[in-house]
Amino acid sequence: MLEGNRVSRISVRGFAVASATAVTTVGAVVGVAAGNDQGTTDRFEATAADATLLADIPAGHNVRAQTASLTQQADTQADAADAAAKKDAEESARKQAAEDATAKKEAAEEEAKKKEAEEKAKEREKEEGSEVSSRSATRDASDFAVKGSYSVAEVQAMARQMVPSDQYQCFSNIVNNESTWDYTATNPSSGAYGLVQALPGTKMASAGADWRTNPATQIKWGLSYMNERYGSPCGAWSFWQANQWY
Repeated sequence: MLEGNRVSRISVRGFAVASATAVTTVGAVVGVAAGNDQGTTDRFEATAADATLLADIPAGHNVRAQTASLTQQADTQADAADAAAKKDAEESARKQAAEDATAKKEAAEEEAKKKEAEEKAKEREKEEGSEVSSRSATRDASDFAVKGSYSVAEVQAMARQMVPSDQYQCFSNIVNNESTWDYTATNPSSGAYGLVQALPGTKMASAGADWRTNPATQIKWGLSYMNERYGSPCGAWSFWQANQWY
């Protein structure tokens, strides 16, 4: 009965150990039944004792070891997954940042182009308006009666009727500085002549053969010269202020 109890505990601890103990126990019982000597009985008890020692090993030891191994593997896989996810997130963030930067740059370039186009359009409109205004005199030189001489007031009156109103002051500033409204003014050094000091004076013949004596002819030529070379009398006046000539 003692030996049978030991076999039962071994079965509980582990099938392999129980099997080995059971075989040994059966052999020992058979030996006793056959009248074997005390040595056989001693061997039986020794084997049973060894089985008891094996049976004392905790049955959950291997399970805990396997569980720990699986836990470690799971942790390793989780760490790898976290690292991969972090890498993917960083790559996605980098790509998004690059796309955002590109989009921002393109938007800035587009805005700059738009502003540039608007500025050019405004400048073109201004130039065209100035050109139209400067070239659209209300009266021509031929509209004035020819006289033997003209006062400064008469010459200025002619200019007011021939030069667009928004350009008159600039035209007047140049004439004031060049000839003080004397249509016969002559520069002794250069030979420049007339209200606008054409150099040489014969240039004004393109506006009329009476360029020497008719201030209206001189005004016509001077207005044409300022428009063609500087865009308008005000353009000519800006140049004159910077250089003291035009």
